[in-house]
Amino acid sequence: MATTTPAGVRGSHAKHGGGHDGAPMTHRQIMEALSGLLLGMFVAILSSTIVSNALPEIIGDLGGGQSAYTWVVTAALLSMTAATPLWGKLSDLYSKKALVQIALVIYVLGSAAAGLSQNAGMLIACRVVQGIGVGGLSALAQIVMAAMISPRERGRYSGYLGATFAVATVGGPLLGGVITDTDWLGWRWCFYVGVPFAIIALIVL
Repeated sequence: MATTTPAGVRGSHAKHGGGHDGAPMTHRQIMEALSGLLLGMFVAILSSTIVSNALPEIIGDLGGGQSAYTWVVTAALLSMTAATPLWGKLSDLYSKKALVQIALVIYVLGSAAAGLSQNAGMLIACRVVQGIGVGGLSALAQIVMAAMISPRERGRYSGYLGATFAVATVGGPLLGGVITDTDWLGWRWCFYVGVPFAIIALIVL
């Protein structure tokens, strides 16, 4: 395989004697590097879809008005959209691995704070922070894949990204509904549930 590892992209395979700059990467090495990225991507998409079925209970519990329904979702989407090109620019200047880790940390902080929200305004602000992290994860996952995998092989690994997107998109609302309807969990766990996955992704990276 004529796939090489550019500077700033190398992941866990470098720790296992992955060789010097420009050395070809095996399928196993690519999957080791992608595993953390795909998990981060899963978390990013899940956080965007999991709140849809839980919104009525969330807004009711926090005492928000009708506009809060829209802003809880829109705030995350707007910040994600605005942040995505900024993450792309940063990836040209700094280590892509470090940027993915920073995006995961931002996501974890935003999610934990969202779960602790005491009013609708606080939740919306936390969703903005979440969106910044999600924008980074979404953009960087594709950037790293493009930098790490040759165009000839890229379609093979893009399937993993597509499968991750599909599972998170379909599973998010279902998981959110189950969590909200479970008495010993409650809607706050819609935000907490992604935190363990993000921490695992940080460790894998």
